[in-house]
Amino acid sequence: MNDRAGDVLEHIDAEACRRFQVAAELAGQKWTAAVLLSLARGAGRFTEVRHTVSGISDRMLSARLRDLERQGLVVRQVTPSVPVQIRYELSESGWQLIRALAPLVDWGQRWMQDDPAADAR
Repeated sequence: MNDRAGDVLEHIDAEACRRFQVAAELAGQKWTAAVLLSLARGAGRFTEVRHTVSGISDRMLSARLRDLERQGLVVRQVTPSVPVQIRYELSESGWQLIRALAPLVDWGQRWMQDDPAADAR
């Protein structure tokens, strides 16, 4: 084992690796990070999220919000009124994911600074 890995890899067995892969695939789905970040920054209504996530279609945003709600990362709140008001917010699990992704964001920024070709990938 590489000395730089130290104790980090010793507790990662096959089951932990599988769970990591599922989590990484969820977080890495197109638009997921942008939608979660938009909600974390205070957008709550569908139109607010759409305006802060450049390039996403209404159909894709609707699908992504439904999926994130189904995964337990987003809470959908319906206020019965005329018209019905729907707001979205991060669940505690959604906030945990945002906090877990922060070091990856930092790493990505360093990586792209160190490798000019990284932006083209």
